[in-house]
Amino acid sequence: MKNILLAVTGLSPQVITETLYALHQNARKVDAVHVITTKDGKDLIYSNLLSDKTGPYFQYLEEYGVSPSEIDFSHKHIHTITNEHGVEIKDIASEDDNAHLLKKCLELAFRFTSDPDTNVFFSIAGGRKTMSSCLTLAAQMYGRRQDRIYHVLVSPEFEGNRDFYYPPKESHKIELKDEKGHPYYKETRYARVTLIPIPFVSIRDHLSPEFLNEPKDPGSLMLSLIREETSSLTVNLINRKLIHKKTEMDMTPAWSALYAFFILQKKNCVKDTETCGTCTDCFLEIQDVFNHQDQITNLYKKCSKGRPIEEMSDSGIINLSPENFNMYKGKIKKKLLEHFGQYALEDLEIASTGTRPNTRYGIRMGKEKVEIVY
Repeated sequence: MKNILLAVTGLSPQVITETLYALHQNARKVDAVHVITTKDGKDLIYSNLLSDKTGPYFQYLEEYGVSPSEIDFSHKHIHTITNEHGVEIKDIASEDDNAHLLKKCLELAFRFTSDPDTNVFFSIAGGRKTMSSCLTLAAQMYGRRQDRIYHVLVSPEFEGNRDFYYPPKESHKIELKDEKGHPYYKETRYARVTLIPIPFVSIRDHLSPEFLNEPKDPGSLMLSLIREETSSLTVNLINRKLIHKKTEMDMTPAWSALYAFFILQKKNCVKDTETCGTCTDCFLEIQDVFNHQDQITNLYKKCSKGRPIEEMSDSGIINLSPENFNMYKGKIKKKLLEHFGQYALEDLEIASTGTRPNTRYGIRMGKEKVEIVY
């Protein structure tokens, strides 16, 4: 049987050598190593762990008498998380990033568990907590009786230390930091690296056959799992309300018209993508917004319940200028911040991208999550 170590890592590549050390100390042979990480994590592995065949990984093999040919591990085994455009993700910083992470975990878990002559060791010791959670979920979906989930506990003072990759055979002093950040030195013989098996319940045997013929997208697999309802955004022009995560925010007619205009740009975007992610194709330059004045005015009429056009101010929403556009945008942003908080603001505000005079405006939330009610 071939033993495959599938690990997640972030900005601490030493978790790979720590896990290998812990597995070997528990008589667990490893035949291949595969790593799921971000772009920044990949760069650290390349420049540090696997550097010029002399990095800490190769030092570990030499010190503990393991031939490099015994473990299949190289740059081609670093699986970087990418978005729907194939661009490597630098960090897991949003809901969309996490969806791409989960997809990668599911794809690789499916791939390695499809071979009956393998044991897969899922290592959840590295990376952000969400990375551990996603790999655990992938193991629960596809893991078999012979597969295992492992965590590795490292003595707190050595954990995450940039100079500690595994307990060397010959102890030496390394610089550590105390709770206040003050440096001190300690012998590596005091470091403990402990392998912790994590029990898990596999639902593989409960999946219908079509789920095991090929890797499924997270959305399809999630149909059989409990998950939080995806956050959505509704603009109700009838009641002049904006609804997000079951919280309602009242809008003035002018705010509703301008905000609804940008929601429609998002909804009507013809670009075919799974998620909007960082795409800003639906964003408009300020002159393009002004060129759609008739559409904004018509939206304002709907919000103001048929108020005669002659009674409307000719210096407001029906006659936009750079000054009042920025005023409306700023007031909407302030209101959104008060109701939904800083975290949600990035997705909800009328955001800008680019630099003057080529600044473009739009809403970042994915088009699959927004709707408008007339």
